[in-house]
Amino acid sequence: MALVSTIALWLLYMTTVVVTLSRGGALVDAWHLLGTVVFLVSVAALTFSSSMYLLARAGALPRLAAHRRARRADIDDRFDRDDLRVLALLPSYGEDPAYVRMALWSVALQEVPRLRVVLLLDDPPSDDPEILDRLARTRAIIDEIRLEMSGPLELAREALERTETDSVADARSAVAAAYHMASWWIRDRAEIEPRTDHVEAFFAENVLEALADELAAVAMALDEASDDGDHALSASRVRSLARRLTRIFSAEVDVFERKRFREPSHEATKAENLNAYLALVGGTHRLHDLDGVEHVIEVPACDAVITLDADSMLLPEYAARLVYALEQPGNERIGVIQTPYSAYRGRRSDLERLAGATTDIQHLVHQGLTAFDATFWVGANAVIRWGLLADLRTVETADGHDVVRFIRGRTVIEDTESSIDVVAHDWRLVNYPERLSYSSTPPDFGTLAVQRRRWANGGLLVLSSLWRTAASRRRAGHPMRASEILLRANYLGSIAWVTAALIVLLTVVPLNGELVSIVLIVIALPYFVEMGHDLRILGYRRRDILGVYGLNLLLVAVNLAGTAGSIAQAFTGHRVAFARTPKQGERTPAGALLIAVPLIIAGGSVVVAVRSAQEGSWIAAAFAVFTAICVTDALIRLIGVREAIADLWNGWLEWIWVPVDRRGPAPAAATVPAWRRVLDDGLVEPVNA
Repeated sequence: MALVSTIALWLLYMTTVVVTLSRGGALVDAWHLLGTVVFLVSVAALTFSSSMYLLARAGALPRLAAHRRARRADIDDRFDRDDLRVLALLPSYGEDPAYVRMALWSVALQEVPRLRVVLLLDDPPSDDPEILDRLARTRAIIDEIRLEMSGPLELAREALERTETDSVADARSAVAAAYHMASWWIRDRAEIEPRTDHVEAFFAENVLEALADELAAVAMALDEASDDGDHALSASRVRSLARRLTRIFSAEVDVFERKRFREPSHEATKAENLNAYLALVGGTHRLHDLDGVEHVIEVPACDAVITLDADSMLLPEYAARLVYALEQPGNERIGVIQTPYSAYRGRRSDLERLAGATTDIQHLVHQGLTAFDATFWVGANAVIRWGLLADLRTVETADGHDVVRFIRGRTVIEDTESSIDVVAHDWRLVNYPERLSYSSTPPDFGTLAVQRRRWANGGLLVLSSLWRTAASRRRAGHPMRASEILLRANYLGSIAWVTAALIVLLTVVPLNGELVSIVLIVIALPYFVEMGHDLRILGYRRRDILGVYGLNLLLVAVNLAGTAGSIAQAFTGHRVAFARTPKQGERTPAGALLIAVPLIIAGGSVVVAVRSAQEGSWIAAAFAVFTAICVTDALIRLIGVREAIADLWNGWLEWIWVPVDRRGPAPAAATVPAWRRVLDDGLVEPVNA
């Protein structure tokens, strides 16, 4: 109903405006006509994007309601065959070891058969003592996990052996004791974990303690289980539970650093970091380090690959449930299955809370995308079938070496770009309808700007791939549905055209009584009402929808910069450098322009409100006042007055600053031969001292 109402109101608005202007002869000149057309196109763009949200929501809610969790016994029975090999890759570049440690532990404790976890440490060799210390602490995490997991693994294996030799009752008691000890061990680790911020608290409570609770519940159930009667616990089930405990602690953990070797590509992207290791899977390779020493590296084959960002975490059942779903009959062509990440609970600031709200809303949107076969890979986490990766494999020549690529890195949103490649190879992507993964949300506006600018860069470039794939599918006789094309197009391009449309509505085209009516305002009502409801059921407040609107106004310049980067890359062919989101430390300065644009929006809205009131257009005035209030509130609450002033002042200083040459007078040219200057000073002298 919300979707139909939105479309009907838009049609009513367009009809009303066109009829009113044509009858009144208001289109007196070409500029007026052009402005009116631009305004109406902008309204159509905003209406389209809000309709796509409502369409995705209409697909998501029934899908979530119909979801039923797989039984643990069925999952255990499938994994007991032990014919699966799972590889988990965690790419890391310049990450805080504390974040890497939590991410590694969360994936190492996943209960899937023959799990191999590899940290892809991508920092280049350095002599900086601070970097060396950070890398040493990061590498030490591998040894920590190996050592800590060896104890409970030994107990689990002993219990498994007891199931082969002892009676059912004795074996059940031994397995129950092993579960009790494992639960105690994990709970003890949780108690000594640091909890200085909400991310560390989340790890201790939702990863470690949650797993401890699960194991303790199994142990108590085993204590209470009967060996006789209709509900007797069979020997095979006891053995299966023992194998499950063994799987939890048997992960093989390792580290690989491609930039220590000559052969892999050293291109500084996450895609190439993953590609470099995926190219080694299933073979034995001779790689030479930077000193020329040869190393023989053997990497086992696998059936599925889990990817996880270093600032993300997996809940204990993530891999078990997703890999099991991948293995179900009828899912043979699912190449990627994921749970789009949610924001950590317990945020530190209003901005982090509202940015987290937009992330949590996206989880709902992604479920709707799957309902219409329009899923996109969200790179923070995924389970990828190896058969898909084999289909995506290409070999290119770069600097005289063959470079194997599975994930394309033409843009900085390599996950989104690769999604179209997956569809083009006739594979499917699926979002599992549970929240099983979480990731960090930027705590300040400067950090958020870095992240969102990267997200805004590349979507327009991928649109062309979508059109080509749609055309190819149509020629092949299995065309994409219209809903899939529309949702995918909106996902790729909405940041660009919604930002442009907002600018048009707020600043470019004069808001007057001819174009602004009550119908125009009501068009957005279903969207805001439904998103407010979604925020409420996600644990936020309905009125946070106003904060989200203010946040989007703050991000106008950020989104414009990202869109401009896409356009520049389209014309020049030069890929924009990847900008890593800062994870912790002091506040990241936002830059003067990113502060000035919201101030301009606020000031411009006030001017429009005054002018509209003078002309008697009270609806336009009310909308302008509302916008001015929202963006001003966002500036004060989400950025802060002192922080905004500091960023403006620093931006001013950077603009007017001129480096001072303190070298003193140079020797007279006549007294110094040219050859001496070349030998002593070099061919080109530095500009600054």
